[in-house]
Amino acid sequence: MIGFTLPVWVVAAAMSATKTLIGNKFQDNELINLPNKEESIRVPISSSALLDNGERSLAVCHCQSGLSLDITRGLVVWAYIQLNKVTGHSETKVENGFPDWLDFCAGYGVGKFKSSGQPCISDFARDLLCINLYPLLPKGYSIKVEIVLPEGKDLALKTSNQAFGVVDGLSLIGTQADVQISASPEQLKHCIEILKHRCSESTFDGCLTFVIGENGMDLALKYGLPAKQILKTGNWLGPLLVAAAENGVKKLLLFGYHGKLIKLSGSIFHTHHHLADGRLEILTSLAVRERISFDLIELISKSTSVENALLALESNHSDAVALIWGRMAKEIEIKSRNYVNRYLTSSIEIGSVLFDRKRQIRWAGLQGLKQINSLGLILKS
Repeated sequence: MIGFTLPVWVVAAAMSATKTLIGNKFQDNELINLPNKEESIRVPISSSALLDNGERSLAVCHCQSGLSLDITRGLVVWAYIQLNKVTGHSETKVENGFPDWLDFCAGYGVGKFKSSGQPCISDFARDLLCINLYPLLPKGYSIKVEIVLPEGKDLALKTSNQAFGVVDGLSLIGTQADVQISASPEQLKHCIEILKHRCSESTFDGCLTFVIGENGMDLALKYGLPAKQILKTGNWLGPLLVAAAENGVKKLLLFGYHGKLIKLSGSIFHTHHHLADGRLEILTSLAVRERISFDLIELISKSTSVENALLALESNHSDAVALIWGRMAKEIEIKSRNYVNRYLTSSIEIGSVLFDRKRQIRWAGLQGLKQINSLGLILKS
């Protein structure tokens, strides 16, 4: 079964709680309208009830992602709703991405940007909330929506959220209703179809950038990489490297979080953590090849994660970290090119650009630096 992304369940719970608060009879499912589409989807709801003498309401649902290994599978979502009377009439204003009639609160377990304290929520999730809640809003009222994910804070520790400046819980960053199975053959097939289409367009200039997920996509766009060149790959990097070469890509940039792309420097070309890890072992090997001192190599090998190893080194051994970053980027380019050459002869140039857990772009291989410079962008090392 293919399930729905977290924003869909959040909206379904919010709709159910809103209907309960305005006096509708509870239904065990909600019909969700999708942005820019005529279709809608039905989403099951577990329960809904009035609170505080009818001043607020609460609805509960359980995420069904359709994937046995997905972190949100079975996740409980609570949506608290409160209506507030407004006086006068004015044009709708937008603040922090939300219209003034919608007060969205990231409760316990919902991720927030550490830098601003604002909820980490995608445009898709915002739009989904607005188009489904506004028709339910009584005239002369605004609505307060507080979302709580009771297990969100603990589950977030198993994700790379902190790598992207998100703390305290899970992000609501889905960009579509259906779950994309980044580790499945179906997702690989879908990505190859998109790649072929891009390469067949009359405006295609032979350049592509691969990003693995939503955070990589977001940072690539903010950094100034051309949107028409960016392809979100999921975890199937190996076959997509070959497909890029087969379809006439001349310059390919791998733009991503070091915790993912480091695997390529160790010749692991499917990056999903359920399939293969070995990152600390690869990092240790990179340090050995750069002739880092034995004490630092031992520190790396005993760390609990790549991020923690690099943070420990950065505090007192910045020169060693710079050497490791450089070797990592270089090896990603070499190993990726070697992977392609196993299957076909190609002149494709593969570059790498890496960013860290603070969303700072840290290093690039020779080809990556060359491609970035050709776009007129500045790499901060």
